[in-house]
Amino acid sequence: MGKTTVAWEVFERLAGRGLATGFVDIDQLGMCLPEPAGDPGRYRLKARALGAVTANFRDAGAQCLVVPGVTDPVRGIEAVANAELTTCLLRADPTELARRITTRGGATNLIEALEHAETVDREPGLHVDTTGLTVTEVADRVLAQTGWPDPREPAPRPLRRYSDPGEVLLLCGPAAVGKSTVGWQVFQQVQRSGRNAAFVDLDQISFHRPELGDHFRAANLAAVWHTFRAAGTECLIAVGPLEDPERYRAALPAATVTVCCLDAGRDILLDRATRRARGESPAPGLAGDLLLGQPPDRLREIVGRTRGTGDLRVDTGHRPVDEIADEVLRNTLYLRAGNRPLR
Repeated sequence: MGKTTVAWEVFERLAGRGLATGFVDIDQLGMCLPEPAGDPGRYRLKARALGAVTANFRDAGAQCLVVPGVTDPVRGIEAVANAELTTCLLRADPTELARRITTRGGATNLIEALEHAETVDREPGLHVDTTGLTVTEVADRVLAQTGWPDPREPAPRPLRRYSDPGEVLLLCGPAAVGKSTVGWQVFQQVQRSGRNAAFVDLDQISFHRPELGDHFRAANLAAVWHTFRAAGTECLIAVGPLEDPERYRAALPAATVTVCCLDAGRDILLDRATRRARGESPAPGLAGDLLLGQPPDRLREIVGRTRGTGDLRVDTGHRPVDEIADEVLRNTLYLRAGNRPLR
């Protein structure tokens, strides 16, 4: 149990009270390589991107926004434009923290993580100790100790528009088709080719209760792309559900947008969805997995939904992810930087 888990619990509670509430995973606002000069860890980049999407949440009528993330061990918490910031640092005893990191697995360096946690423990401000507590208990303490939120009445207004050039690949498709897995592989291949590339999960930057739909996800994508573009990024790989691809083209009028729909057979999708429902997720730690815990009838309904349309369609059934990514890239311009001027 950590930042994202607690933040999602807080998000769900506030939405359950009837507050117009948003949720953003700040890590998704900094997935671009190489790092901007002078910004190791991309903390300032993430703060700028958060300020841009915060403006969209506010203008869409959100009363509060929940954001889990890691603080800069050197500079501390960055200022965020368009926000009245309330911060709460979660901590755990070193033994408990080491157990959680080891259990979770992945690429986290245990020694570095413990050293960072020790640095955060010394920072001023509100701290909540999560050692030995349930998610519910930690969320109780966060809300009680921060006294948050103190929401204003929503004041919706038109969302800001951007006109940044560049190349944007949108990977869409039904639940459990492999959007995130394939998208991440495409991002890594593009980055290794020498392009300045970025990756974003549309859901993770646009959760809102009540749901706001494609026009809001597209506006947030444009805001994030504006921030990445200013940092020197040339192309963006975005993954997520797309009901109306034209919303994204309209939000990115100066960009070259390619929509790639991933697909697989119904039995394959149902098998993957069933494993996701049991918690066997290929991307542990991401918030808001709507397949988690769903019964079989509901899973069959979800995977049977109508497929989207796009500029190209790629099958992901029983194929290695690098092979799928290769096919996507053969049908786009992302590896042709040497054959044409970069924009």
